[in-house]
Amino acid sequence: VELLPESPAFYPKDTLTDKPERFFVNEIIREKILIHYKKEIPYSVEIETEEFFEEENIIRMRSVIMVERETQKGIIIGHKGAALKRVGVEARKDLEKFFGKQVHLELYVKVNKNWRSDARQLRRFGYNDK
Repeated sequence: VELLPESPAFYPKDTLTDKPERFFVNEIIREKILIHYKKEIPYSVEIETEEFFEEENIIRMRSVIMVERETQKGIIIGHKGAALKRVGVEARKDLEKFFGKQVHLELYVKVNKNWRSDARQLRRFGYNDK
């Protein structure tokens, strides 16, 4: 460290990250999916937060869990929606801790066939198409 040259800071000292809030919403939801689902499911999903409205006492957000196949959609939702509800409840609790206020989280599951093989979709979700 002593050999490194000093330079001005890239960000103010109180800045924790350069990532937007939606990034953390997506990652917290993804974490719950990784915890609760096995095999290929966690690796076949992408999370997209479509709406994020911050009010004085509450943040309202709607996120979509994208899967590649109808069968995966059924697994994510679970019997009578129980599996999706578990993910949503746990994610909401973590999001409330993260943001320090009440969170209203709506989760939906959509099929986006073969999104992992589509360069345009990969770019849309922030992946490089190398």
